[in-house]
Amino acid sequence: MVDQVSASSVLSNAYESLRSVDLSAAAEMLDRALEIDFEDPEVLFALKCVEFWNDRTARLEILPNPFERGEYAVAQWKSFSSFASKLGGDFERARYAFKRFAFSLALAQYRSLPPEEREAHEAELALRIGRCHKGSGDFDEALKQLETAARERRDDAEVLAELADTYALINETRPSKALFREAFYVGPQRIDLELLESELILRLAEKVRADGRSGSEIVEWVPVYGNLLGVFTVKRELKAVEVGKLRQSIYQLENELKENAEERQLLVPRLINRYFWLVDHCIAAKEDRAKIEEILLKIRLLDPAVYKQYTA
Repeated sequence: MVDQVSASSVLSNAYESLRSVDLSAAAEMLDRALEIDFEDPEVLFALKCVEFWNDRTARLEILPNPFERGEYAVAQWKSFSSFASKLGGDFERARYAFKRFAFSLALAQYRSLPPEEREAHEAELALRIGRCHKGSGDFDEALKQLETAARERRDDAEVLAELADTYALINETRPSKALFREAFYVGPQRIDLELLESELILRLAEKVRADGRSGSEIVEWVPVYGNLLGVFTVKRELKAVEVGKLRQSIYQLENELKENAEERQLLVPRLINRYFWLVDHCIAAKEDRAKIEEILLKIRLLDPAVYKQYTA
């Protein structure tokens, strides 16, 4: 029993080293924990994770530019998530420690950019730094950085989704839902689901997958399911110029759908989501019911199952 406690204590110290982005120190402590208990499943899991990151950090050091190194570290976090899931086991403490390591590693790279480069790409860098703070658990700093990015890039779906995700993680549900709805309207293909942590969004994406959709179409269906399942409930009134842009985008998508049948998998859910927004506007503006019925008919022609659920 004493050995088990000692192994657990050494594991905790290893995870603290990961928090400080000291992979070699973490590896030494894990080797020590293995000597104490060579059958401890969490120690074995963590050692495999260290081996993964040892290989990646060696490659990272070859990259000449700090920005590229930051991008590489974040990309490797996505690869690591897949790798760790294949290892099996329920080791949340270990997973979280390596998550903090990955995003702290990326953050250090972005922070090391020369001042002139940081100034030239302030909004882009604020997005990435905010994402790293979110990943490492510093939500206050994440919000500060992401709100800076959002002020500069108000119509950037990637920024809005990261900001929404951070609000979700601090249980600010209302702004999170509003921003997610906005992000998936503005540009779903700009949103990287693998970097989001909101349970609401992850469950929606899983439901989309369970219904047989895959690849790049998943992110297009998320807002449709969000409407159908009562997740995207926080809505706002559109300005007159926004209504004009919405109608124009619907017109363009309808034409694209006629001309590019091969893009149907992406265009249909995107168009349905636009129709949902237009219906919401018509209801808020108390427009004639016939106009709403006309939109509903278009939804029914595109996808009878969605229409049935939407009007139930």
